[in-house]
Amino acid sequence: MMSAAGKSGAMLEEDPDQTYENVLAEIQSFELPIEATLRSVYDDQPNAHKKFMEKLDACIRNHDKEIEKMCNFHHQGFVDAITELLKVRTDAEKLKVQVTDTNRRFQDAGKEVIVQTEDIIRCRIQQRNITTVVEKLQLCLPVLEMYSKLKEQMSTKRYYSALKTMEQLENVYFPRVSQYRFCQLMIENLPKLREDIKEISMSDLKDFLESIRKHSDKIGETAMKQAQQQKIFTVTLQKQNNVKFGKTMYINDRIPEERNEIVLKHAFEEEDENEEEVLTVQDLVDFSPVYQCLHIYSVLGDEETFENYYRKQRKKQARLVLQPQSNMHETVDGYRRYFTQIVGFFVVEDHILHVTQGLVTRAYTDELWNMALSKIIAVLRAHSSYCTDPDLVLELKNLIVIFADTLQGYGFPVNRLFDLLFEIRDQYNETLLKKWAGVFRDIFEEDNYSPIPIVSEEEYRAIISKFPFQDPDLEKQPFPKKLPMSQSVPHIYIQVKEFIYASLKFSESLHRSSTEIDDMLRKSTNLLLTRTLSSCLLNLIKKPHIGLTELVQIIINTTHLEQACKYLEDFITNITNISQETVHTTRLYGLSTFKDARHAAEGEIYTKLNQKIDEFVQLADYDWTMSEPDGRASGYLMDLINFLRSIFQVFTHLPGKVAQTACMSACQHLSTSLMQMLLDSELKQISMGAVQQFNLDVIQCELFASSEPVPGFQGDTLQLAFIDLRQLLDLFMVWDWSTYLADYGQPASKYLRVNPNTALTLLEKMKDTSKKNNIFAQFRKNDRDKQKLIETVVKQLRSLVNGMSQHT
Repeated sequence: MMSAAGKSGAMLEEDPDQTYENVLAEIQSFELPIEATLRSVYDDQPNAHKKFMEKLDACIRNHDKEIEKMCNFHHQGFVDAITELLKVRTDAEKLKVQVTDTNRRFQDAGKEVIVQTEDIIRCRIQQRNITTVVEKLQLCLPVLEMYSKLKEQMSTKRYYSALKTMEQLENVYFPRVSQYRFCQLMIENLPKLREDIKEISMSDLKDFLESIRKHSDKIGETAMKQAQQQKIFTVTLQKQNNVKFGKTMYINDRIPEERNEIVLKHAFEEEDENEEEVLTVQDLVDFSPVYQCLHIYSVLGDEETFENYYRKQRKKQARLVLQPQSNMHETVDGYRRYFTQIVGFFVVEDHILHVTQGLVTRAYTDELWNMALSKIIAVLRAHSSYCTDPDLVLELKNLIVIFADTLQGYGFPVNRLFDLLFEIRDQYNETLLKKWAGVFRDIFEEDNYSPIPIVSEEEYRAIISKFPFQDPDLEKQPFPKKLPMSQSVPHIYIQVKEFIYASLKFSESLHRSSTEIDDMLRKSTNLLLTRTLSSCLLNLIKKPHIGLTELVQIIINTTHLEQACKYLEDFITNITNISQETVHTTRLYGLSTFKDARHAAEGEIYTKLNQKIDEFVQLADYDWTMSEPDGRASGYLMDLINFLRSIFQVFTHLPGKVAQTACMSACQHLSTSLMQMLLDSELKQISMGAVQQFNLDVIQCELFASSEPVPGFQGDTLQLAFIDLRQLLDLFMVWDWSTYLADYGQPASKYLRVNPNTALTLLEKMKDTSKKNNIFAQFRKNDRDKQKLIETVVKQLRSLVNGMSQHT
């Protein structure tokens, strides 16, 4: 579209007059901007302004004419209207006066009505206000009553109820009166009250935790006592049923059946008396602080914080409870207090687990128990190692069993505790072995190592009732008589049985089968026999004051103890009802134990006998330069032979081989000692008279050997112990050197047992090499040929010895 100026310009170009008419029409219409229209008039032609003004004046004059015509046309009507208004003016003034008068009269008449109306309005307003106040008070009074109830609950420490009241206030009552200032104050005060309740409940919880920490031992003691009473009642009832049906667990039990009945009766009576007195953990501990605190934190939506705090504090207390005292191992009270505190702790936790939801979980208690169990086992393993008294170890075992049974009744796994008891059982056996080692030593110290004299039938029956001794020949003998063993044998047998009883005490209540108990008893008894008793016997045998007579009696004692081992096996079988024919039944090693002790005693007999022979030989006082013998055997040797005769008479109670071996060993040792005496390097010269005297002593030894001091030797077996001496002395007595040298090395040689070196040594002692007075002094004057012969023999013997050395 073209603009207004463009259109005006176009019109001026076509027809100026028509164009101005159009411009005026546009100005009158006010449809187009006047600035653009006027600008087109002035800009298009040079004289446009003047022409336009002329047109404009003409237009104005036309309009004035039209206005004048219109005014002339309406002038008469206007005049008529003015005339009518002037006529109405008088009536209007009269009406005004009447209206004013009427208004005055109405005002005067309505003053009282106005006053009464205002009173009515005022009363209505008051009534409305009162109604409003009553309505508002009816809304506020429940709020105030609930808040007052809240204050009362706070003052009476009913915090959980107070929290519930707060919830009602916030959810029900406060929204109704939230526009009031007092409500805002109450709303602002509720968080502070909640914090106060949290602090107070937490303080109560801390007091509760401190209280149960102090009273854990009392709680645990009560729980363990109840568990022990229940166990005693159950065991007693079981024993009574076994007795009733003829199924006794221990055939040789020390508790007779009548005593079982009395114990059962007392157990029933005690159960009836204590039925109303059984205390539970709820009776000993007030758990309300825990419940209250749990409920409070649950209502406040902070249950997790409470649970974490409770568990953290209880873990700290658990570590304190599990920390033992340094001297706990010294008395059983120390262990008992340790166990009762732990039991009390976990009894409380078990109660919390079952009466609360989520405060503690089974996983949490299991984790806490596993941690505690590891610590308990480490503590018991460490402290029990210090226990040297078997009675204390046994009491510790009983406490552990009661401790385990109590916690097992609350659902805690205790298998590791029973595994620990097997370790402690080994330690218990060690303490028993040490104790019985002292018992055995005392028995051996008090023994007189003489056969037991019996003067009456009562004494005989009393001994065989304690020790299984059977000897029909001895029973036929009249009183007084003697038992072959000494007093220590029945005492040892009794103490071995006592050890089995003591070992059995530890095996009770371990929830093990009779087979396992039988195996434990046999193994511990084997340790007693093979280690303790064997060691005591060996130490006894090695003691200096134990002589040959005592050693003989020890050998006899060990023989009877060895025979009694089968009765010990029967004794264990009667206790456990496990047959010895069972495949896995352990056999007692008493046979080997007593055999070893007997062999040691036999060896000690040989040693002491040889030592005694050495003592007699040391008394020998030969005059090695004598010219003629005394004509009789030396005194020391006759004393020695008499001693050997008396000793070998004592050996008649020994087994034949032992006595024969001892006799042969003594003769061989005597022969060796006499040979060493001749060949002693400190002995420089020997006269022929001394050799003859020495030959007399050897003859007495041979006579003693031929007299059969111990029966059982065949032929001249015992005399062969002196064959080396006999051939050597015969060689020097007969002076048959040519035969010796000629037959040397031949199996049929007369001097087969004479060693050239031995002969040379003795011959050199008899030779006059030091120019002293010896047996060959006369030969140097009378018979130098004989001296040359001796020198020749010496040279030949040396050649023979050197040849043997080179051959070797």
